[in-house]
Amino acid sequence: MRIFDHPDFAGHEQVVAAADPETGLRAFIAVHSTARGPALGGCRIWPYGSEAAALTDVLRLSRGMTYKGAMADLPFGGGKMVVIADPDSGKTPQLLHSIGVAIERLRGRYITGEDVGTTADDMAQIARATGKIFGLPVTMGGSGDPSGSTAFGCYVGIKACVAYSLGGDGLSGLKVAVQGLGNVGWRLCELLSEAGAELVVADVRRDLAAWAVDRFGARAVAPEEIHAAEVEVLAPCALGGVLSDETLPRLKATIIAGAANNQLARPGVATALREQGILYAPDYVINAGGMIQLAGEHCRYEAGELERRLRAIGDTLCQVFDLSTERGISTEEAAVQLAERRIERDAPRSITC
Repeated sequence: MRIFDHPDFAGHEQVVAAADPETGLRAFIAVHSTARGPALGGCRIWPYGSEAAALTDVLRLSRGMTYKGAMADLPFGGGKMVVIADPDSGKTPQLLHSIGVAIERLRGRYITGEDVGTTADDMAQIARATGKIFGLPVTMGGSGDPSGSTAFGCYVGIKACVAYSLGGDGLSGLKVAVQGLGNVGWRLCELLSEAGAELVVADVRRDLAAWAVDRFGARAVAPEEIHAAEVEVLAPCALGGVLSDETLPRLKATIIAGAANNQLARPGVATALREQGILYAPDYVINAGGMIQLAGEHCRYEAGELERRLRAIGDTLCQVFDLSTERGISTEEAAVQLAERRIERDAPRSITC
């Protein structure tokens, strides 16, 4: 496993391997950029099949957080922590304490929050070893679980995509396939159902899919079939890499807009989507709601400011789509250009809330 030669390493400021044999900690912390401020990104606990897979994930996720912060105009750079462990069986208080110790050693260059495999209560445990943490329970002065904000921002983004691509500003009668019914996916289903959308759902946990059928009147399909669902919108809300050379030929949706990180298995997939006439909402633009909420703890948003910033996700997506059309490039390329322009513009000065 070679870090400096890794195709996703370019642009990173720092990559740390953290270990504690006594608690079982095996983790990577990646700081992609601190140009706009400290690197902010969640702590993910996942049973990766190899150290190489964990490294690839942390590098891609941390870069996405840098772009996410820039596109949402937040005073933070991008970072991420991934812990190689099973969140169901290996997430002990001792492990969580070790995570906090590893974060504290970075002296504020990296600030963490909730992610896949962690909860607000876990953040409270980690906070016993470090103060470099957002997303603590409300009872501890934090903003709590950010998944509701992520889901709402994604919902706003879907509405913007529909208006841009299909015309109209409503979702009633629109067919939407939601892949993944975790905290974000489930809350997104609630919002879409309330707006009158017809849902197709899939999750590896069959009980959740059955519950969605009962709760939302959804149609459940097998996880491997969700990409081929006859819908207008596909909303990936599970793990990354779902848009690949294998799934591209099966896509029926004309819009892909979901909350999952790293949806593209490789950069060229975005160009292929454009050639197929599919409007793709870059994940780090549409799923920025959670980061916006966490940043609000630092910026101390006044009443209504969080919702205003979440609703602005739709406007930001439209800027991306306009640039994509103007330059004849994929929406992913357009988003990267806009993000890097903002980072270059803001790097010499102190970014404020």
